Formats: sequence, C-alpha cells, structure tokens
Amino acid sequence: MEFLALDFETATAQPDSPCELGIAVVRGSVVREVRNWLIKPPQWPYFSPWNIAVHGIRPQDVADAPRWKEIWGEVAELLDGSTVVAHNAAFDMSVLRSTLAGHGLPHPTFQYFCSVSMSRKLWPGRTSYGLKHMCDMHGIPLKHHRAANDAEATAELVLRATDQRPSFDITQFLLDAKVKIGGFYPGGHRTPGGKVTAVGAQ
Repeated sequence: MEFLALDFETATAQPDSPCELGIAVVRGSVVREVRNWLIKPPQWPYFSPWNIAVHGIRPQDVADAPRWKEIWGEVAELLDGSTVVAHNAAFDMSVLRSTLAGHGLPHPTFQYFCSVSMSRKLWPGRTSYGLKHMCDMHGIPLKHHRAANDAEATAELVLRATDQRPSFDITQFLLDAKVKIGGFYPGGHRTPGGKVTAVGAQ
C-alpha cells in the first residue's frame, strides 16, 4: 500500500500562511520517510499569537527558512500522481489551494481523502475524532501540532485502519470503506463531497 500523509501549520488564520509542512511517505504499508519544511510565509514577520500558542513556531524560527516557491518543486514531485491523506483535510487542502493561488502556481494532479472521515466510518460512536484522541486510542506516539509529527501519526492511523480491511491498494481500501475521495488537477479542485472549483474561481 502506498500513500502520503500531509500536514500544514500556519502563521495566521489566513490559509495562505503556511509556516511548516510535513509529509510522511508510505511505501509497502510502512512509513519509509518523513519530510519536514519550515517555510517563511508571505505575512512574515507577523504571526498570530493564537497560532503560535498552538504550534509553538515563532517568526524567528522561520527567519532564514525558504519561501514557498523554493520548496514547491520538491513538494510537487512528491504529490503528483499520489494518494494523499490529511487529518481534517478541508483545512490542509485549503492551505495548499490558497498558497498555490497566491503564488500563481498550477495544481498538481493527485487524489486525497480525510482521515477524520475515514475514522468515523471505521470506528463509529467515538466522542472525538481529533488526531490526539485517535492516536491515544491506537497507541500511536504524537507530538501534536508539529507538521512532521502530525503527518507521521496520520499515516500510522491510516495503516491501523487498513489492518481492518486488508488491501494492497489504497484506492480500493477507500472504496471498500466508503470513504469519499477528492482531487486536485491542473484546472481545479474537487472536494470529497463532490464540489468542483475551477482555478481562479472565488
């Protein structure tokens, strides 16, 4: 089974303010690699105090970090053609869409799903489907709200889920589990709920 788990942390409430990105790479049903990028957002040096309280990343931590365009080639190469998961994917995909739009960059092509939705399908009746709660339930180590840690924990959560429904193909697993799939493509974006938005549309 192959997929990527992705997580963003942002500097402000604006979605186009990524200050950290983590991607966990799963190959052969094992997390093979975890990549992490600190990012200097367009809003620098302003960081929302609320966001700092969540993730602990401060303006000085990214003062010498690359800008989005400097890392995008490497990130795009990973994403293109992949299946991507994020915990609360609506947030992370909004960050990606807004950041690409703000830099005038085209969308890569990949499909994605939300591990919150997946968890609700596979483990109904829980009081919370937050990442910390799901990790506690499955004994997955988590240093919450740092991108690489959240991405790796999300990948491990999906692997726990696939143990219940053995399949060598992540897409077949999602279809069997009735988890909705969204997608990015050069002309736009489709949410797992089926809403289609063209690039440049408001």
